[in-house]
This record gives sequence, structure tokens and C-alpha cells, in this order.
Amino acid sequence: MALSSRLAALSEECSTLATERDAAIAQRDAAIQENDKLLMILSQYKRTIFGPRSKTLDIGQLSLFTIRAQAARAAANDDVTGGRLPDGAEGRGKRPARRNRGKLPEHLPRIDVVIDIKSHICPCCGEQLHRIGETVKEAFDVIPMQYRVKRIVRPRYGCRGCRQGILQAPAPAQAIDGGMVTEALLAHVAVMKYGYQLPLYRQEQMFAAQGITLDRQTLAAWMGRVAWWLKPLHALLRHAVMSYPRLFADETPLPVLDPGRGRTKVCQFWAIATDDRPWGGPAPPAVVYVFAEDRKAIRAKQLFGDYHGILQVDGYAAYKGLIKSGGHLVQLAFCFAHARRKFWDVHVATKSPIAAEALQRIAMFYATEDRIRGLPATQRAAVRQSDIRPLIEDFKPWLEARLLEVSKKSGLGKAIRYTLNHWEGLTRFLDDGRIEIDSNTVERSIKPIGLGKKNYLFAGSEGGAETWAILASLINSAKLQDIDPRHYLTDVLERIVSGRTKFNQLHMLLPWNWRAERDSSPAKLAA
Repeated sequence: MALSSRLAALSEECSTLATERDAAIAQRDAAIQENDKLLMILSQYKRTIFGPRSKTLDIGQLSLFTIRAQAARAAANDDVTGGRLPDGAEGRGKRPARRNRGKLPEHLPRIDVVIDIKSHICPCCGEQLHRIGETVKEAFDVIPMQYRVKRIVRPRYGCRGCRQGILQAPAPAQAIDGGMVTEALLAHVAVMKYGYQLPLYRQEQMFAAQGITLDRQTLAAWMGRVAWWLKPLHALLRHAVMSYPRLFADETPLPVLDPGRGRTKVCQFWAIATDDRPWGGPAPPAVVYVFAEDRKAIRAKQLFGDYHGILQVDGYAAYKGLIKSGGHLVQLAFCFAHARRKFWDVHVATKSPIAAEALQRIAMFYATEDRIRGLPATQRAAVRQSDIRPLIEDFKPWLEARLLEVSKKSGLGKAIRYTLNHWEGLTRFLDDGRIEIDSNTVERSIKPIGLGKKNYLFAGSEGGAETWAILASLINSAKLQDIDPRHYLTDVLERIVSGRTKFNQLHMLLPWNWRAERDSSPAKLAA
């Protein structure tokens, strides 16, 4: 009896110890997960506040953003071969220095400044010197911007015979009724703000430095009037972009001043982009921005509810609602860059070997994508089937196995679950050569809006946000066409205001059509 009761007591004590051990292990695991979570939050805050510690990117990051420089832009970089890393640099993770050596761009005008000797008499024998050559050194120079007054002179004519008839050419139409500003200056102010994110108060200071007094309210009123003229063209741009069967979309919060409340309200900017250059398709590179009062899912339905095609986006739930409401009309393709970014955040914060391996696997997808960029859609799809699909099919069970090893509440668990939950949309690019592996096309197009928010802080009103959307759409689409947005916007304004381009001819002023017309003009061909 004594032995049996002692054994029972020992058994009960062992059971208690096992329970306490399990509780301690669970508590330890929870503490580790919480610590990892806090490390990730701290890492994100540090990157937000201080930025990257070094300008040298990890080679895995570089694989997503390979430099595809055009020959026309590389004329002054004779020490860099095609923007690629030199042999052996991959192991170092360093990029070569980019220095502007060699010949300056040919299209710039040349102005000769001759520095000659004082006397052309030989100091040795007194004979006349003759020129045997010269040394030429080219230096990059600038003429500061010069403001001027454009005088519109309209002579009046009278008749000496009847002494009654007085003739004069009609006054040209103006973008600002009764104003004293040309379309060129309006385009300049618009491009500086919405193309290069220079706030109006800084432009006000720049005008003042030239002895020109212009207040911000006047400049803002000018921009509103310019947007009024260009609103039909913006609508046409939006219709043209959304007529293509494959789009990219993204959204970003936009603070808008809310009078009477003493603070701003959070509205929304949507960016809709298209670009078929990676596979030689018909859609030109373009972006259109649309202002919305909020980020509710109904806004996505209003924008894309009638759209028939492929929409490549991030994991925002409003896009998923399009499938439920639109059925087969919209196909969603998700972005591998977003999935990769979640693993990257975990790796930076915790140095997780699982996150590191996930990054290496995704880098292999991108290595193939870089190799097939620019090929026709059918060839891209064929290479993806042979080279990427086996990697993808191995990646999913690997993720599922790793998910069983980590806490679902940890940052790594969330990254894995995000990838698995979006798997169908993430892998849709395998079967369709028109689809990109990510939505970086629209990510790049929405960056100017983010920089603008940082510089302007907020839009002054909903009308100001609409002006922002209209002008930024046309200016940034022009930049995507590699045309000077100031020349483009000046010409477009002049043609619309003067009536030379009728309403039913507005399609001629879309950036890609405007560029094609310019490139085919006799003046351009002669140059």
C-alpha cells in the first residue's frame, strides 16, 4: 500500500511537472514570437525614419530592379557597360561607379570660347606664327532660366477712302480670361509641381528671387484653370487606358484639408497603369490617377466594375470584391514583389534562415523573368512553363511544410500565409505571357504621388485633389513616353485653348499619339 501510494504520488508529481514544463515551453515560444514581432516593428520604424544604412543594395534586392538603360541615355557614361555589374562584382554585392566621362550629349548646342595668345609673333625669331592645331575641352554649362514678357501686338488698319472701315485681327483666346500669362508659363508651373513635386510656395520664392511677385493663391487658381481645360483629355486618357485587356492598379491615402474641423480627412488616390513593352504588346506606357473620397470597397467597384480583363494588383481586399461582384469579367493577378517584401522584412528584422531561403527561391523566378523580358508573349509563357513552373510547384509544398514549423501569428507565419492565400493570383503569370510577375509598373507610377504628399503635406480641397489627379496623369504619362512634359503640356494647352484641336480630335493629344505626330512631322525628320 505504501509503495503504491508513493508511486501514485510520484506519478501525480511527474504529471504536474510535465504540465508546468509544457506551460513554460508555451510561454517561452510566445515570448520568442512576441520578441520577433517587436523586432520586425522596430526594424520597419528604423528603416522608415533613417532609411537604409548603406546605398549598396543586397544582390537579392538588385535582382528585382535590374537596370535597363537605353543607349540614348547612356551617351555620357563610357565607363559603365549597359548598367550591369562587372565580372566578379556579384560576389561583392557592389555596383560599379557611374561617372559622366567622355563625350557630352550631341543634341546640346555648342558655344565656342576661344582663349588665344596675346601675340602671334614668334618670341625666338620674330616670324609670324601660323595655326597648326587646337585643343578643345568640352564643359557642361547652363543658362539660368529667363522670364520674359510676351507682347501680343495687333495692328489696326483704317481706310483713307471711306474713312469708316477699321480692321484688326481678333485677340487670341487665352487660358486665363483677362490674364497676363501664357500657356508656356502655366505648363511650366504645372510640370514643376505635379511632375517634379515642387510645391507652389517654393515656386513663389523662386519667382520672388527674380523680382516677380506671385502669391500662392494666384498660382493655385492658375492650376485649377489649367485642369479645367484638360479635364476632357484626362477623361479620354482614362477611357483609353482602361480599354486595354491588362491593367495594373494601386492606391495610396491622400490627406485633404477639411475646413471647419481643423484637420485633414483621409481620401484616396488610385493609379491605373498600362505598359506592354515587356512583351511587345499594343498598350503604350501610361498612367491615369483618379481621386476618390475614401478607400471603401465601393470605390473599386465604381472604377473597375465594368472592366473586362486582367487586373494586376496587391492584396487589398477591395480588389477581391470585384471577383464576387463581377464574376468572370475580371481576373486578378497578384504581385510577387509584395509577397517577397514580407519575407524581406522578416529577414532584415530576425535573420530568419527560412525567410532567407524563401528570398533565394523567389530570386530564381526573377532571374528567368529578366532573361525573357522583351520576348513575345508566347515565348515568355513557354519559358515560364519549362523553367519557372517546376520551381513554383516545389515552392508551395515547401511553404506549407514551413508553416507547420512556425507560429501563425509570427511575422514569418504571416508572410507564408499571405503567399499561400494569394497563390492562384500570384502564379497566374505562368500561363499568360502578357502578365508580369509583379505590379512594379504601377508601383513606379505611384511614387511621384508619394513624393508629392511628402512635399505638399495635403491637398487644399477636393477640387485641388482633382486638379492634382488631372495634371499628374497627363504629365507623368508624357514622361513615360520620353517626351518633355513642358513642351507637351504647352502645345496641348495652346491647341485646346485656341480651338485648333476640336473636341472630336482630342485623341490626337494623348501622349503617345502626340509623340507619333511629332516624330513624323517634316520639321522633326529634317532635324
